[in-house]
This record gives sequence, C-alpha cells and structure tokens, in this order.
Amino acid sequence: MTDYKNLKLIATSNPHIRGSETTRSIMLDVIIAMCPALIWAIIYFGVEALLLTAVSVLGCVAFEGLYRKLMHKPQSIDDLSAVVTGMLLAFVCPATTPLWMILIGDFFAIIVVKQLFGGIGKNFLNPALAGRAALLASYAGAMTTWLPAGTKAAIGGGMPVDVVSAATPLAYLKTGDLEGLKQIASVGDMFLGKVGGSMGEVSALMLLIGGLYLIWRKVINWQTPVAYIATVAVLTVLFPKAGGAEYMLYSIFGGGLFLGAFFMATDYATSPVTKKGQLIYGIGCGLFTVFIRYFGSYNEGVCYSIMVMNCCTALIDKYTKPVRFGVVKSDKKEAAAK
Repeated sequence: MTDYKNLKLIATSNPHIRGSETTRSIMLDVIIAMCPALIWAIIYFGVEALLLTAVSVLGCVAFEGLYRKLMHKPQSIDDLSAVVTGMLLAFVCPATTPLWMILIGDFFAIIVVKQLFGGIGKNFLNPALAGRAALLASYAGAMTTWLPAGTKAAIGGGMPVDVVSAATPLAYLKTGDLEGLKQIASVGDMFLGKVGGSMGEVSALMLLIGGLYLIWRKVINWQTPVAYIATVAVLTVLFPKAGGAEYMLYSIFGGGLFLGAFFMATDYATSPVTKKGQLIYGIGCGLFTVFIRYFGSYNEGVCYSIMVMNCCTALIDKYTKPVRFGVVKSDKKEAAAK
C-alpha cells in the first residue's frame, strides 16, 4: 500500500521523455549518408571534388566559430551542423567551382541565413540551398558550367584545358529533345551518375543508398522524400514533353531531385513536424519543381521549390497539428480563429 502522506513528488521542466539521439549524432548520420555520393563524385570528377568539399566544410566551420566568438555566444561547431551545410553546398555546385567562390557561398549560408536568425533550428530557409541561390544569382556563368561526362575537373576550380562545357540532361528534357538526350546518356547512366551536373547530385543510386540509410536510422521520415519524388513522377508521366514513362525516369533521376528529397527537404528546422504536414510539404515541393522545370527559364527547380516550401512550413504545421486529447473540434476552431 502506498504511503501518500510521505510520498515525495519532484517537479521538473519538460521534456520528461528523452531519447539517446543528439544533434551531433544526427548530423553524423547525415554525413555518413552523404559519403556514397561524395565517393562517387571523387571517382567521377577527380580529386577536385574532395578538395572543393573540404574547403566548403572548413569555410562553414570557420565562419560559424568566428561569428559565435565575436558575438560572445556558446560555440556550436561541435554539433557538426556546419559540416553538413558545407558538404551540401559543395554537392549542389559544379566540380569546376573556384574555391574562393564556394567560400562566398559558405559565408552567406552560415552567417546570413543561419546565424543571423539565431543559429541551428531557428533559420527558416535551408542554409545550403540559400547559399547556392546566392551564388547562382551572383555568378550564374560559373554555376551553370558543366563538365562533359567522364571529364575530370581541374585542381583549384575552372575548366580543364581544351575542354568545352556541356549541357546537362535537364536542358534536353526542358525542350523535350529525348532523342538528343539518349545520345549522351541512357536512363541507366542517369541512375548511376555517368552524366554532367553538380558534383554531389549526379548519382541517384548513391543518394538513394544514403537516403535509405537515414530512413533506416530514423533520422528522417519517408513521407517527404516519397511524396516529393512520387509527385514529380506522376506529373511527368501524365504530362510528358516526350516519351511517356521514359521521360519520367529521366526527370526523377536527373538534376538534384534525389539530393533535395532526401537531404534538403527533410531538414528539421525548415520542414513540417507532423506526418500529414510532411506529405503536403513533399507534394508541394514536387509541384513547384515540375512547374519551374516546365515553365521557368531555369532548367532545375529543386533548389527554389524547396525554399518556397520552407516559407510555407509554419502555415502547414499550423493546420496539420493534431488535436490535443480532450479537446473537441469546436474548441480547436475557436483557438485557431484567435
């Protein structure tokens, strides 16, 4: 029988249920998941891919550490989030990107997008995508210069001697020139990554391996990536510019769709927290991606589609959060109206 008179109650602040995961362990899993794509980039584009990634990572870590020291804030570089940002930013850039240019992207991603809004978890845009968008707006030529398939990048950035830049498969898809695309790459080449493009997004296979690892480790949920890829697949098979199902396969394997779906759109700080919200978010990313690819002046729509949906995350969370136990729907409507 319980002695209620002598029962000692301890009041503590939430959370009362804690998991073993930490920010550092989660970011370490993301880094591990990106390693297959990085290894493929080094094999396919040469040692410049490794150098560009290393410089980007060091730049992000240095900018974050310096900013927090100058602002007299606790250091956060140990959580590895800056490392992840540096790797992702390098992944969405061509292997020919000059090293000084990637550092500018690092500064914008870490200082402007992340730290000025309060640091990890408080930014409303994905830092790596915002850094890429800033570089694309400032250095469009360098950011849209692609090596031909199988060509190694020059050390330090820039095109190798006597090599002419080549169009990516998405340029052919945009015009509906499926026959022209088949002459430079098959669907299998697109899936494996034997095509030109940004160094970390060319191999759908390697990104799929990394994405499945994150789902297996329960770092991310399946809702966003599946909804994202499925939306693009359905729209491109229903409204192909040429080739039907074949056009759809080229569309989902090409560009940065797999990288965006598994590694960018699932960012904790900028994506919805509810399962229903994640499905809506993924569908929205897919809709905007296809819309930009079909009707925009830019061949690739992943970067901007995710950033647009980043801005909708708070609204999605508001209307998809579950009703608290004991609260009736009328009470929920009154609370939402206030």
